[in-house]
Amino acid sequence: MRRGHATGRGGARPARGFLSVGVRRRRRQHLGAPRSAPAGLGLAMSAKQGGRQRRPGSHPHCLEAPAPLGAGPAGGEAEALLLPPPPPELGPAAPRGCRAELGSVLLLLALYVLQGVPLGLAGSVPLILQSRSASYTEQAFFSLVFWPFSLKLLWAPLVDAVYVRRFGRRKSWLVPTQYVLGLFMIGLSRRVDALLGDGQGRGPDVVALTATFFLFEFLAATQDIAVDGWALTMLSRENVGYASTCNSVGQTAGYFLGNVLFLALESPSFCNKYLRFQPQPRGIVTLSDFLFFWGAVFLVTTTLVALLKKENKELTPTKEETKGITDTYKLLFSIIKMPAVLTFCLLILTAKVGFSAADAVTGLKLVEEGVPKEHLALLAVPMVPVQIILPLIISKYTAGPQPLNTFYKAMPFRLLFGLEFAFLVWWTPKVKHEGGFPVYYYVIVLLSYALHQVTLYSMYVAIMAFNAKVSDPLIGGTYMTLLNTVSNLGGNWPSTVALWLVDPLTVKECAGAQGQACGTPAAAELCTKAGGSCVTTLDGYYVESVICVILGFAWWFLFGPKLKKLQDEGQSSWKCKRTN
Repeated sequence: MRRGHATGRGGARPARGFLSVGVRRRRRQHLGAPRSAPAGLGLAMSAKQGGRQRRPGSHPHCLEAPAPLGAGPAGGEAEALLLPPPPPELGPAAPRGCRAELGSVLLLLALYVLQGVPLGLAGSVPLILQSRSASYTEQAFFSLVFWPFSLKLLWAPLVDAVYVRRFGRRKSWLVPTQYVLGLFMIGLSRRVDALLGDGQGRGPDVVALTATFFLFEFLAATQDIAVDGWALTMLSRENVGYASTCNSVGQTAGYFLGNVLFLALESPSFCNKYLRFQPQPRGIVTLSDFLFFWGAVFLVTTTLVALLKKENKELTPTKEETKGITDTYKLLFSIIKMPAVLTFCLLILTAKVGFSAADAVTGLKLVEEGVPKEHLALLAVPMVPVQIILPLIISKYTAGPQPLNTFYKAMPFRLLFGLEFAFLVWWTPKVKHEGGFPVYYYVIVLLSYALHQVTLYSMYVAIMAFNAKVSDPLIGGTYMTLLNTVSNLGGNWPSTVALWLVDPLTVKECAGAQGQACGTPAAAELCTKAGGSCVTTLDGYYVESVICVILGFAWWFLFGPKLKKLQDEGQSSWKCKRTN
């Protein structure tokens, strides 16, 4: 068995707002390796790097027999960021330019593009379900699909620790996982149309869709762990910073392909208006076509990686953070038991309740009111530069000793956007006309989203800065992983609950049939059979929006000062006592 340094990732994902509804903490994440951040970034990161979690160190248990006696330590892939110092007689190692490792950079970029595609595809499904009249209870159930990326901490130590020495530490997981993903996508392409329903009487099978895409996202999260680990050792010390660029650019491109491009090409109206001379009833591609194509791409790419790319065996192990898998989980438990950490976790798990209706439901409501889902997806494109620049600006205000002050100041403004979004949904059907929506409507939607992003990123960057500030540097990887996992879960569970509550809070009446009601799906069916129709008299989204804002301001008044007070805790309150 071999010991190695398991280097992980850090970074809680920011919520994306209603223009990327359903993309629950997808996507772009930070390589929390011990390297310096770009100038001006400070402790903050680009939102594209927001959700990748740093993995704790672990004890790699090899699946092969130990190397023969006298084989020496060079028989496997021990990983570290720093090369060993050269012998004095050889002088300092010559730096390697980026061009010398261009192949590795392009491979990392391709792997991150592949990683973004499943996230984008899963993020497009809620919009498709909404266009096929799925209930909000069903949307809440499907939102569980986005949890695996927030729970990677549970199995990341295993991916770091168990591998086949001869094949490679990261390839032992990357290759089989991507093969399974490719075969899974090809198999899913044959059934996904039936699972989505035909939209004309046969509704979507949400339970089967959720189970299928949950496994889909679990595999993608596992691939993510392996790629992140390999990214830190594939490049030399001088060029390891390019791994973060590959991460951000690759996942952004992959998500765009799997979400925005797919929704545009899948839409008959978009294709007929912009891409065809003769209108047709279907888009250029279907979800089935898209899955089959990318499944084939996964299989071909994985085969090339398995045959042609070898892992770097020149690196030597550094001091490991923990001694084994069991020790990793014990360490996590000991961290969370500390009073300061426990208080922070409880506060951050409840801090985002006030934003849940605005972030999770607004986009689906706009689709329900007639906004084309492909237009909603395309509106997110001009926001990409804004989402890159905002963290750079905000980090100037969070780099000091009290970053949570920015979090506290931004929170009431973000809560007020919940009411503004509710007004936007109410106003939407009033400006709709036969040709769709006027240009000024989309300008107002885009402006609202842009201003909302300022408050969102102010809170996100502040939390990231605080997590980096208090993490014990001796066990920084494990510590940051835990804090960022809690931050991610603090956004996931309120979104799921918010979606689930929309239907129970909605009040409907049966119009045109006396003695009938619409309180349950069965009652609504009886109303329709009796010649009536269910009419919404009170939309649960508006009720929920007001309740969320009230709860959010209550949290801000009662618990906001307690969160700020954590900044006054001494460094000893955050240091974990370890037994070596």
